[in-house]
Amino acid sequence: MTSRKGALPWLLAGPNLLLFTVMVIVPLILTVMLSFRVYDYSTGIGDSLTLDNYLKVITDPYYLGIFWRTLKIAAITTAICALIGMPEAYILSRMREPWRSIFLLVILGPLLVSVVVRAFGWSMLLGPTGLVNAALQLLGLGPIRLLYTETAIVIALVHVMLPFMVIPVWTALQKLDPMVEAAARTLGASRFTSFRRIVMPQATIGILSGSLIVFGLSASAFAIPGLLGGRRLKMAATLVYDEYLQELNWPLGATIAIVVLVANLAIMVTYNRIVESRAKRALG
Repeated sequence: MTSRKGALPWLLAGPNLLLFTVMVIVPLILTVMLSFRVYDYSTGIGDSLTLDNYLKVITDPYYLGIFWRTLKIAAITTAICALIGMPEAYILSRMREPWRSIFLLVILGPLLVSVVVRAFGWSMLLGPTGLVNAALQLLGLGPIRLLYTETAIVIALVHVMLPFMVIPVWTALQKLDPMVEAAARTLGASRFTSFRRIVMPQATIGILSGSLIVFGLSASAFAIPGLLGGRRLKMAATLVYDEYLQELNWPLGATIAIVVLVANLAIMVTYNRIVESRAKRALG
């Protein structure tokens, strides 16, 4: 009986574990193996192994500049989503039906539209003859080059990633009793003090979860940088695409993908530990 109970969790998790191994672990191992292969433009992928791909990626200013741009845009997107998503989640947590359902539908509605469609929409809005520049001209500010800039990429990424910040924060705030905040106000605490001392510590866990999701998705985004950044303003995902399908240098593309993955994991794990330790101290 005991052995059957011990085997039951493995039997239940077996299909998911098998699917995860086939769809994630095996391709990742094959990508790592491919990154160490040599490549020649005349003969293609060779059988011998080399570290030149990694040395080229981590020492070439061209690749380092693209990596820095990717991490910078992901960090800016995460910060803006946190600044916008925290108030939205707080307002959502204080709403009552049916307004809560309507507001939640407004937040989640963009997820029903393809990322490519939204990227095309932003390209039309931010273009030289788009609605944004037309409004700026009416205000006398003149046309501004927005399309094919980092600003355009950040704007579109914030629009796409904002629900992934709002929902975790809202879920965390659901565990907070509104009467606790009201009791603090009754005892003489200001609205800002009660928000800082009661609401923010509880929302920190949600902000942490949302930030990890938004940062990871922004750093690996492909459609938005490809359509709004153009051919010159590359990010890591578009660079991997070019190496695979244009240069046909699969080992170098695999190397770039692995380097970006390791950098993202290192940043996210470090950020997770820092914020989580602060949250534990705040919540006691």
